[in-house]
Amino acid sequence: MTEEIRSKLIEEEMKESYLDYSMSVIIGRALPDVRDGLKPVHRRILYVMDELGLLPNKAFKKSANIVGTCLAKYHPHGDMSVYDATVRMAQNFSLRYPLINGQGNWGSIDGDSAAAYRYTEAKLAKISEELLVDIDKDTVDFVDNFDGSTKEPLVLPAKLPNLLVNGSSGIAVGMATNIPPHNIIEICDATIALIENPNLGIDDIIKFVKGPDFPTGALIFGVRGIKEAYKTGRGKLIIRAKTEIEDKNIIATEIPYQINKSVLVENIANLVNEKVIQGITDIRDESNKKGIRIVIETKSINPEIILNQLFKHTELQTSFGIILLALVDNQPKIFNLKEIIEEYIKHRKNVVTRRNQFELDKAEKRAHILEGLKIALINIDSIVPLLKKSKSTEEAKTNLISNYSLSVEQALAILDMKLQKLTSLETEKINEEHKELLNLIKELKEILASEQKILSIIKDELINLKNEYGDKRKTIILEDAQEIETEDLIKEQDLVITLTQSGYIKSTPLELYKQQKRGGKGVIAAGTKEEDFVEKLIVANSHDYVLLFTNKGKVHWLKAYEMPEASRYAKGSAIVNLLNTEKDEIVNALIPVKKFREDNYLFFATKNGLIKKTSLSEFSNPRKGGIIAINLKENDKLVAVKITDGTKKLIIETNNGKAVRFEDNDIRCVGRNSQGVRGIILKNASVIGLEICDADYLLTITENGFGKRTNIEDYRLVSRGGSGVIDIKVDERNGKVAGIKVVNEKDDIMIITKNGSLIRTNVSEISEVGRNTKGVKIMKLDPGDKVINITKIISEEDVKTDFTLGAYS
Repeated sequence: MTEEIRSKLIEEEMKESYLDYSMSVIIGRALPDVRDGLKPVHRRILYVMDELGLLPNKAFKKSANIVGTCLAKYHPHGDMSVYDATVRMAQNFSLRYPLINGQGNWGSIDGDSAAAYRYTEAKLAKISEELLVDIDKDTVDFVDNFDGSTKEPLVLPAKLPNLLVNGSSGIAVGMATNIPPHNIIEICDATIALIENPNLGIDDIIKFVKGPDFPTGALIFGVRGIKEAYKTGRGKLIIRAKTEIEDKNIIATEIPYQINKSVLVENIANLVNEKVIQGITDIRDESNKKGIRIVIETKSINPEIILNQLFKHTELQTSFGIILLALVDNQPKIFNLKEIIEEYIKHRKNVVTRRNQFELDKAEKRAHILEGLKIALINIDSIVPLLKKSKSTEEAKTNLISNYSLSVEQALAILDMKLQKLTSLETEKINEEHKELLNLIKELKEILASEQKILSIIKDELINLKNEYGDKRKTIILEDAQEIETEDLIKEQDLVITLTQSGYIKSTPLELYKQQKRGGKGVIAAGTKEEDFVEKLIVANSHDYVLLFTNKGKVHWLKAYEMPEASRYAKGSAIVNLLNTEKDEIVNALIPVKKFREDNYLFFATKNGLIKKTSLSEFSNPRKGGIIAINLKENDKLVAVKITDGTKKLIIETNNGKAVRFEDNDIRCVGRNSQGVRGIILKNASVIGLEICDADYLLTITENGFGKRTNIEDYRLVSRGGSGVIDIKVDERNGKVAGIKVVNEKDDIMIITKNGSLIRTNVSEISEVGRNTKGVKIMKLDPGDKVINITKIISEEDVKTDFTLGAYS
C-alpha cells in the first residue's frame, strides 16, 4: 500500500511547521504558567522529586536519579536542560527563595559551573512543599506524559505565589519574559489586600509591593521604572551595587542581580589598564562564605568620582528590563501586577474548591461506610446467623443488601469487619467518628457554598506563608533618586593644573602650595622624567571647563575635575590618554572657562605674530577629536589664548622684550576657521605672551629668574601690527623673556622652571620700575635651569566672585 502524494506550496509548509515549532517553544519550554510560575521542566523536576520521596526531612539523593527519572517519565529533551534547571533552583543567588536544597558543588556567583549530576545530591527545600501540597487531592488536572505510560500535572497547586516571589526569565519565539523576584511578605500582603478589596487599583497595590527584591540585594535606583512595569507589564530598572567608601577605598558588598562577580572584577581591571578609569591602584576580591566584598583601592582625593565612573562604565550599575509575560490558558499574555495576582487568586480558588470537594467526597464515602457498620452493630444478633447460613461471600453480600437495605460498599465493609469491632469501646469509636464526619461534611459543604469562606482560607494560607518564610527585604529602593552627575560629587576648589613639555598633565589642590617670600628656591611643582619640564600652568576651579589648544590650532574640552589628580611630586598622566589627538599634535595652551557667552571672545596669538578674535560661543559644542580654533599658516603655532568682553586693552610680547598694547575693539571678530591679522612685527624674535590689560602692572619674567613690574599705563596705546616698544632689556644676565602677566599689587604669582621648581610670592615683593629696565632677581636657579612660565593666583575671595568673563587663568 503506497502513501498518497500531495502537492503543497513550500511557503505554506514552512509557515505551518514554524508555527507548530513556535507554539511548542512558547507553551512547552520557554514561558512560565501564570498560576504556579513554573516552566514545564521546573514543574516536572519538582514533581519527580516529590514522587521519589526527596522531602525536606529525608536524606539527600544523587541528582543523577532526579535527572534520569525526569527524562524517562516526563521530559523528552536533553539531560543538561533538566540538570541546568535543577541547578538554578538550588542557587541562592539565582532564586530569591530556592526550591531545591543542594549538597555538593552547585556553582557560584563567579560563574563557576556546578559539578556533574553524578557528583551532586539534592532534595526539596521546605518552601517547595507549598507548591506541591494537596497535589494528591484532585486539585489539578493530570495529562498523559509524552509516551502515554503515565500521567503528569498540568500545573502545581502552588499555595506559594511563585511567579512573583521567584520570578522567571525566558526567550521564546518572537517574545520574551523577564519577571523579577519579590519579597514574599510584600506579595502576600498585596494578595490579601486584593482579596479583601477586589477594586483596588495598581497604585494601591504598589503601596504593598515596593518593588523587586533580588537575592543578591543591591539598590534599585528610582521608582519610575517599577511603577511603569507594574502598570503596563513593561519597565526598566537601574540596579546599582551597594558600596561604601573607607579611607579612599571603594567597597562593594552587594552586586546587581545576575552579574558574574569575577567578570565584573576583570572588566574593572581592564578599564583601569586601558586608562578609561583612572585613579585606581588595586582591585581585590575578598568575598567569602559570609558575603561579597570587592575592594577597589584609589589614590583619589574624591573616590566618589571614581565610583561614579565605575557605575557608568561597569556592571556595578546595570539595567533590568521587566517583561511581565506568562501563559494563561496556554496563551502568552503581558500582565500588569494586579492581573498576575488576580490569576493567582483565581487558581487558588479553584484548588481550594477542588480540595474541599475531594475531602467532602472522601468524608461522605466514609460516613456511608460507618452508617452501614452502625446498622450491623445494631442488628448483630440476626446478622451473624445470616452470615453463617450463607454458602458464599457473594450470597452473604446479597443477603445483607436485601435484608437491611445496605449498599454494596456497606455490605462489603460489614463482611470485612473484625470481631474486635463488636466490643463496646470499638462501637463507641465508630459512633464518635461518624459524628465527627457529619460535622466535617457540614463544614465542607458550607465552604463550598460560600466564595467568601474559600477566600478566607486562601488569606489564612497566605498569612501562614508570611509567618513561615517571611524575611526582610534585601534590595533597597531609592524612591526619589535621580541620576547623579559626576559634577554633583565634586567639591568646588581651586586646582593647579600643570602640563609638561612631553605631554604629562595633572591637577593638584592649590592649598598644597605654601606661599613663599621673594628670592626663595620654591617647592617642586611636578616631578618630571629626565629631559622633561613643566611648560604650562593654570589655576582653575574644579567645576570649570578647561579648553586645551594644540600647536595645530585645534581645541579640546575637559572639565577641570577630569584632569588626573596627583601630588606635587608626581609627573601626572600622559595627555594623549585624555584627548583624541594626532601623533605629532601637542597641547600648548590651556584656558579655564565657566560659561560660553556670546558676548565674550577668545583672543589668539601665534608664534609668528598673528592675532585673531572669535566669539566664545563658537566653542560651546564639544566634539570628539576637537575642532579648529584657528587656521594656522605653515611653520606657525598657537602661543596664547585669552578671553575678553570686546572692550578691553591687550598687550602682546616677544621673547626679545618688545611689546605692543592695543585696543580690543580695533580687531574685527572672525570665525573659528580664519587665520587672523598681524599683531606685531617680528625681527629675529617670536611671540611669547598675550595679556588683557585689566590690572595695574605688567609683570615680566626672564629665563634667568630676573623680573620687574611696570605700570601698565607706561605702555602707550598703538595700533596692532607695529614693532612695539621696549619692555625689558634682554641681555646675557637676564636672558630672553620667559613670560608676562598683568597683575595688581595684592596678587600672588607662581613661577615655574624647566626642572619643575615652583615659587609662589606676592607681587608687592617685586620692585616696581619703569619700562626699558633690567629688573631684579626674583628666583634663584640651579645651574642649567631656566624659568619657563608665570601664572597669577586667584584668591579664595576672588573665586567666590562671579567673574565678568566667566574665566580666569
